[in-house]
Amino acid sequence: MSETDIEPATTVDARGSACPGPLMDLIGAVRSAESGAVVRLLSDNERSLTDVPEWVEETDNDLVATEEGDDHHAFYVEKA
Repeated sequence: MSETDIEPATTVDARGSACPGPLMDLIGAVRSAESGAVVRLLSDNERSLTDVPEWVEETDNDLVATEEGDDHHAFYVEKA
């Protein structure tokens, strides 16, 4: 996994959660975050690879980075 220089304000560890759990956890964390804050989602659910970008596209938030780990993906979402 490549390390990013992005410092998340919050990390949501949704590894092991079934769909749509990781996305729902991310939405909750982004809603409670300050504007401009970055929320990192850790997910091993393959649906997150499409769910997260689709949700970000439908909102004013920004997917600033995605990292692939050995057993999960990390999504960095900046709240609008």
